[in-house]
Amino acid sequence: EQPEEIPQPAPRQIFQERQRISGLPLYLQGYLSVRHSRCQEFRVYWTELRGTTLFFYDDKKAPTYSQKLDISALTSATSVHPDENNSAQFILMLPNGELELKANDCECGKEWKGFILTITKLSVPPDESLLPGQLRRMHEVLEKEKKRIMCNNCPSASLNRNSPPSSTLTTLPTCFYAVSRQEVIEMLEKNPSCGNLILRPGSDSKNYAITIRHELDAPCLKHYKVISKGTSYVIKLEKRVTLPSLQDVVSYFVTQTRGNLKPFVIET
Repeated sequence: EQPEEIPQPAPRQIFQERQRISGLPLYLQGYLSVRHSRCQEFRVYWTELRGTTLFFYDDKKAPTYSQKLDISALTSATSVHPDENNSAQFILMLPNGELELKANDCECGKEWKGFILTITKLSVPPDESLLPGQLRRMHEVLEKEKKRIMCNNCPSASLNRNSPPSSTLTTLPTCFYAVSRQEVIEMLEKNPSCGNLILRPGSDSKNYAITIRHELDAPCLKHYKVISKGTSYVIKLEKRVTLPSLQDVVSYFVTQTRGNLKPFVIET
């Protein structure tokens, strides 16, 4: 059984030590019962979601974690459902196995699932059962995670103190989604009202791609490579276009089509 007390933040000294050890921003914390696919019994941990990693602590006041799990490669998560004790249970599907999680109640379980999907898929899940306050916090966490990713992808800019400030270090465009080429096609086909231009990771995971869907005589899909080159981005067109940021890349497509292309943003 999980403790029924309301989760309180760890004392400042412990929080700072965990921050130092993990080097990752804290997005969500609380008690979770955890069962790995190879284990038989659930075990209660004080759990922290930092970046795309879950840290499990034997005690809420323990400065060091007993286990951690990188969930960046999450493939899917099952629906949250109550068990016989009215705890909320759901399963994270990972390439190397499953991780079963249980929270105190369904609201807490849906919150954990929502935050996990937000930071692994880089988009807030369209779950109507999430509360306005939860959705607001997920959007805040989403922006923080996008900034963290951008900073990690620009090591030369962060190491060279004399380098000029770059807009690439601010945030990823709102139409960026960490999804595959096939998933992008499905998103554009099923949600035309949300927009028709998506920025996504490239197939090599180092660069990016723009996928657009526009209506001519029939729906037409096109993909454009966007290559990261130093502190700039190159769009591979017949005549290559070099721009200083990913936001400028998106704006280029919008202006060149006189607004016929619109960044894809899921309304919440």
